Amino acid sequence: MPTDDLPEAFHVTTDEQLRAVSNLTRHRIMAVLRFEPATITQIAERVGLAKGSSSYHVRLLERAGLVKVVRTRKVRGVTERYYAMAARAIVLPDPGEGGPDVLMRHVVADLEASAVDGRQVRMAHLRLTEEQFAELGARLDALADEYRELSDPSLPDVSLAFALFRPAQRAQAEGDAE
Repeated sequence: MPTDDLPEAFHVTTDEQLRAVSNLTRHRIMAVLRFEPATITQIAERVGLAKGSSSYHVRLLERAGLVKVVRTRKVRGVTERYYAMAARAIVLPDPGEGGPDVLMRHVVADLEASAVDGRQVRMAHLRLTEEQFAELGARLDALADEYRELSDPSLPDVSLAFALFRPAQRAQAEGDAE
């Protein structure tokens, strides 16, 4: 199923939707469906779940509107459903100051579960003007979009995550200044 047919973004706005995307297993199921439709059996195999668990999580995602059935076929008298993402991207609400960032928690869990030889991780501390900060954010977005367009579903999955942010200002303790 070409992703051209999908809406660009699905905005998570309800508590049910937020609960659905907040679960790491469901996050991983959505990653399986990112490029092509899959059946419950295929999802279960790719995520490493029992079919019953896979079915449960997919039903919750479907009920929340995050995934949908895109085709069905009869196999030995049973209707097999193929699920796909409801949009090309899922947009989460801002967690608010001090709130948990669901996406970054999932990114860290996926990173920790990945093979060490299959990672490239870098952190850079920068000092930027507001204009430079905005320009860097736009360039990172454009680079991610460029490579998303080059993605080939027949190739192995690669995840790209970046966070450009200004760290919270922490008050120095009285003795720290010395």
